[in-house]
Amino acid sequence: MSMIAASARIHPMAVVEDGAVVGEGVVVGPFCHVGSNVTLHDNVELISHVVVLGRTTVGAGTRIFPSAVIGGDSQSARHSAVNTTLIIGRNCTIREGVTMNTGTVEHGGSTVIGDNSLFLAYSHVAHDCRVGNNVIMSNNVMLAGHVSIGDHAIISGGAAVHQFTRVGKYAFVGGLSAVSYDVIPYGMLNGNPGVLSGLNVVGMTRAGVDRAVIHTVRRAYKAIFEGAGSIRENAAKIRDEYSDCEQVIEILDFIAAESDRALSSPSRGQKG
Repeated sequence: MSMIAASARIHPMAVVEDGAVVGEGVVVGPFCHVGSNVTLHDNVELISHVVVLGRTTVGAGTRIFPSAVIGGDSQSARHSAVNTTLIIGRNCTIREGVTMNTGTVEHGGSTVIGDNSLFLAYSHVAHDCRVGNNVIMSNNVMLAGHVSIGDHAIISGGAAVHQFTRVGKYAFVGGLSAVSYDVIPYGMLNGNPGVLSGLNVVGMTRAGVDRAVIHTVRRAYKAIFEGAGSIRENAAKIRDEYSDCEQVIEILDFIAAESDRALSSPSRGQKG
């Protein structure tokens, strides 16, 4: 039996299957379909023609627009479709035609979306992705499986992110970019194939990072990517020098972390 709060408004032409949990103030518009294992927290709004399936939890205040399909099975050929989940945070906006898949048993079983993120029309979040808080994914952005997107990152329209790739916090990915390698925090990547083209200074400024700190990060960026050694050797060499700069340490930690993908750089992907 469904658990539907008294203040929820379910349109008579919507389907809410037995077992679904619907919180206070939830609105389920016409022609929506809510599956039996779905939880809609308080004040979620499904505008119309929204399908929410699987073991999906939608955080309070999230709005989902028409033709979105949320919580569908993974598109992995090896997916067993058993007890996997999709968890969406609070106050997200999910626009028309967006698709988000549950995780796979083989890789932890869960796809996780943070709070206050914006997913524009026809963007896609595949199985086992981790998307942080305050992320913007523009129209037609495609995340393959196991992608990690840091807080406040912006992925511009039509960009495609390769499976197992990491995009750091406050990174900016330009439109139609092909992201095949990890993008450092505060980095800016453009092109197909994607090439690291500097720092997201605009994003850092909007986030309130002091100009002097931005100049410090720029010096560190130059030392990392233009130094005589490899990227990781250069990053390790400057750690003590920049130990008092939070943003540089975040970049250095990102570079030092284990990853299935190589690092984007100003030269990686360029022809010749």
